[in-house]
Amino acid sequence: MIAAARLILPTLVLVVVFAAVALLSDWPRYSRLAPDSAVIKLSFTHGSNRQAECRRRTPDELAKLPPNMRKPLDCPRGRGGVYVELEVDGQPVFRASLPPSGLSGDGPSRVYEQFVVPAGPHAIAVRMRDTPRSEGFDYVRSGRVVLAAEQNFVIDFRPEAGGFIFQ
Repeated sequence: MIAAARLILPTLVLVVVFAAVALLSDWPRYSRLAPDSAVIKLSFTHGSNRQAECRRRTPDELAKLPPNMRKPLDCPRGRGGVYVELEVDGQPVFRASLPPSGLSGDGPSRVYEQFVVPAGPHAIAVRMRDTPRSEGFDYVRSGRVVLAAEQNFVIDFRPEAGGFIFQ
């Protein structure tokens, strides 16, 4: 009798603990968004062109360099920044000049922003300039989307695919 109690009591305690953990793992419900909201995510990595063109070194310049560094072209590493605008329903929600990453300013520019909007139809326009000019845009995409409640809508950028991608 005592041996059976020694087995039943710990088993009963474990069952109660596991039941409590199982109950609390799904209750209370937590949602980061309101039930009638959706999220628009602007997320991409893009490197603009180099700020300066490569130039050919003269024979005198090459002679002054150590033999292992005699490359005929001198290409500066720095890249320009990227300017991005996002409008939702005609209202600007994001405007930024994104600097290049890296110690030498030669890496891609990165953006990851989230915008909570009401579920339903929205007009979205996204524009980007990755050249040194100060007006106009190199890539533009706009469209109307209908967002479901708690939906994640992603705006990505792939130059090989023609620019911005709505997913």
